[in-house]
Amino acid sequence: MSDDCLFCKLIAGEIPAKKVYEDDICFAFDDIEPEAPVHTLVVPKQHFTDLQSGVPADVLGHLLSVVPEVAKLKGVYESGYRCVINTGPDSATTVPHLHIHILGGIKMGRSTFEGSQRE
Repeated sequence: MSDDCLFCKLIAGEIPAKKVYEDDICFAFDDIEPEAPVHTLVVPKQHFTDLQSGVPADVLGHLLSVVPEVAKLKGVYESGYRCVINTGPDSATTVPHLHIHILGGIKMGRSTFEGSQRE
């Protein structure tokens, strides 16, 4: 746990969160600034900054295996959902604690990116 990490404080119960799922390895909660009708984050309980911070394969595999379960709990398993993991300075991540975004509840289009070469 990192003392100054927002997500570590949520996991520890120091800050309230709308919990969706929890087990020994991970914690899932609704995003406080949702970008879709369903926007839930799955985070490891152990602090890892991002994918490049030495996350053990078993932890990463577990996080990914929990995503469909959380999608079922949020009611988007059948209709579909998007998973996103931001890594590095260009990713626009706002909390330096590895997390998987689960976005759904609306038909999604293609992602657009600032500075995209597509027209």
